[in-house]
Amino acid sequence: MPAAPRFTPPVSHSAPHPAPHPAPAPAPLPEFPAAGADPDDRRSRKRRQTADHLVRTAFALFAEHGYEQVTMEQIAAAADVAKGTLYNHFPVKEALLRARMHAELAEALPRLFAGLPPELDCAGRLRAFLHATAAYSEQARDYLPHYIAYRLSQPLAARGAENRSGLDRVYARLLADGQASGEISGDFPADLLADTLQFMHLSTLLRWLETPGLALADAFDTMLDLFLHGCAAGDGR
Repeated sequence: MPAAPRFTPPVSHSAPHPAPHPAPAPAPLPEFPAAGADPDDRRSRKRRQTADHLVRTAFALFAEHGYEQVTMEQIAAAADVAKGTLYNHFPVKEALLRARMHAELAEALPRLFAGLPPELDCAGRLRAFLHATAAYSEQARDYLPHYIAYRLSQPLAARGAENRSGLDRVYARLLADGQASGEISGDFPADLLADTLQFMHLSTLLRWLETPGLALADAFDTMLDLFLHGCAAGDGR
């Protein structure tokens, strides 16, 4: 089992695609609250510290023994807490994955968004962002099936903004910027386009996880071409 992944955007070596029209300066990405963030009081800070300790302990065990081999009881023992304390913070092992991944994304996505080359057009910025997420997903491949299954198993009522990964906000901002520069159609709201792209992202991840030898960055390139250009032939586009 590899060490816990860190979101480290790769340097793009592809030739940039300049924007066809001068694009307005992008608005800052909406703030990403830390996963499970609580009001800033002593009790809440203590709870956050305990949760962070449990996540660090769990991922140390996952790296040493493999995710599937580690039990909740082992995590509680290694963290030196009662089992009830662990279950009070994380009712299932997959919740530890979500906490770690969402915390890393909350830290990394705004930095990645701000670092996208401004000379790229909307398609180029989307492609650069997708290649960065591909690098992270490759590092996290052993964890992703469990994370995705857990996220899809949750009821809709539990999928509020605080429980989302944040990808939707990045997509919505990039697509809104593309609409403002005339590169993306304004016929549909940016948040609807972002939701569609995020579902395509998920579908591509699942296909990659099930297809040995498939390069995720290449799969994302195909996905983005389909999103931007559709599948209709000739004048049907």
